[in-house]
Amino acid sequence: MLTYCLILLFIFVEGVSVAGTDEVKSVSVTEGDSVTLNTDVTEIQRDDQILWMFGPEDTRIAEIFNQNIKLFNIERFSETLQMENQTGSLTIRNIRSEHAGLYKLQILSNKGTSYKRFNVTVYTPLPVPVIYYASSSSESRCSLLCSVLNVSHVTLSWYAGISVLSSISVSDLSISLSLPLEIQCLDDSYSCVLNNPISNQTTHLDITQLCHICTETSFSFILIITVVCVTLLLISACVFYCCCKKCNREKPEDQESMSEYTEIIYRLQI
Repeated sequence: MLTYCLILLFIFVEGVSVAGTDEVKSVSVTEGDSVTLNTDVTEIQRDDQILWMFGPEDTRIAEIFNQNIKLFNIERFSETLQMENQTGSLTIRNIRSEHAGLYKLQILSNKGTSYKRFNVTVYTPLPVPVIYYASSSSESRCSLLCSVLNVSHVTLSWYAGISVLSSISVSDLSISLSLPLEIQCLDDSYSCVLNNPISNQTTHLDITQLCHICTETSFSFILIITVVCVTLLLISACVFYCCCKKCNREKPEDQESMSEYTEIIYRLQI
């Protein structure tokens, strides 16, 4: 019975001492920004030890013990680390791609030992997509090309309003991407969007600047509409003139009829 109780006590203590070892929190940040990894500790007690480690070898990078902060001399993190003395949270300033990876937090207190892990992903700043004129397949259609240079972990997409027309993605490699699109000249609601999980860049299509054939088509369309409107106006003017002329011709006959009617009434009165 005593042995059984000791085994249960050992399991309970082990469970407390390694609390949180399986949980990994994903953190994404843009290169050049700052990110804070939180301990979720309200206030560090005097005898508590907060230890931050990085990488597969658990290299020590920062520590609080007896309420004293120590930042280890690691060249990769030179002048980038900051530790909060009340909570032990770690801030990485001006983060770079070499700072991406697994961070492990170890908290030793009178309650036992607990761990947290953070998987930090660093994304490069996104360039603005550039839209080029490619060709014209007909008098009313224009072919375009949207391109970006030296990108990774991104998706390049064409949108019509809020609807995705086409897209292409790249993961690890830093390469250039291009995505074609053929459009109708009379529709300019298109945009090219480059995005990753935390940010995006958008370029809206100016159809009159890129598709010259569309400008010519639009001009021809406006010219046709103008000619039709002028023609309808002239026809309306002619119809109005003819109606007025007919009314003027009928007016003397009406006056003569009115005179005869007046004369008859006069004679009847006599």
